[in-house]
Amino acid sequence: MLNETTVERVYLACGSTDMRKSIDGLAILVNEHFGLDPFAPCLFVFCNRQRDKLKILQWDHNGFWLYYRRLERGKFHWPGNGQRESITISRRELRWLLDGLPLQQPEAHRPVTARTIL
Repeated sequence: MLNETTVERVYLACGSTDMRKSIDGLAILVNEHFGLDPFAPCLFVFCNRQRDKLKILQWDHNGFWLYYRRLERGKFHWPGNGQRESITISRRELRWLLDGLPLQQPEAHRPVTARTIL
């Protein structure tokens, strides 16, 4: 199971990624193409051209985790139109994406910020 407790940010690689890439190849993409640190406490999410497979790269104090998900039916609602860029999403939006939902959920509860009581 994906451990999100130590995750600060979630980055999606827009467009498609070659799913033959392993940990080293994905870490190079994170570093060279997106200018991000693959050792940061973040999740880096990649999807294939058919939108039915994804990989998530995560550094854990002494090694990488590589999560892989393949859908038997359906497709992920993946952003991007062939552009090679990354976007930041929330952990909540990642859950929506993994559950087969679009990133924008207009009827979802809005985040609540605490008010101070005097």
